[in-house]
Amino acid sequence: MESDKLQELWNQQGGKMPSFTPDDILLKAKKQRKGQYISILVLMLTVVILSVYAFLYAFNQWNSFNLGLLLMISSLVLRVIIELLSIYRKESRLIAMDHNSYHAYLKKYYGIRRVINYLITPVCIITYIIGYTLLLPYFKEYFSQGFYTYIQVSGAVSIGGIIVLILYSIVKEERLLKQLQSSKKKSK
Repeated sequence: MESDKLQELWNQQGGKMPSFTPDDILLKAKKQRKGQYISILVLMLTVVILSVYAFLYAFNQWNSFNLGLLLMISSLVLRVIIELLSIYRKESRLIAMDHNSYHAYLKKYYGIRRVINYLITPVCIITYIIGYTLLLPYFKEYFSQGFYTYIQVSGAVSIGGIIVLILYSIVKEERLLKQLQSSKKKSK
């Protein structure tokens, strides 16, 4: 249905046909959307775990431990909100455009995504890491050396996993942008 609508719009426009079909575009959009949903799910699970812990154990008195938790939670929530807004904005305009408008829109969309990926995301990651390091002295004081080492290792692995997941999605988006730019040059 969406594919037929895109094809109809492109046929009405006339001129040279693009090197890809509407089905190709919809398939890529669905794959990218699925990746974004997985990223959002992982981030939201982390937010839920941190929030539950914070409300059960941490917020009895204000200290650097609570500040660390708050920094971690707020950086993840900011990233989730940006991802949700990005998905909503893209989906709401995807079908109603002709081929040239769609290309221009996607180019602008991925330009905004570059700002998010290369500016906002590193700030969120650094804020998260600062928050995590604020927690470590408390963990060291209250837990055994073995459990403290486990927290350090699992925290580093978790942060590394989140960074790898984000980098993977950035690489995929960059690849898609290059494909769109090269297909636009071919269709001219």
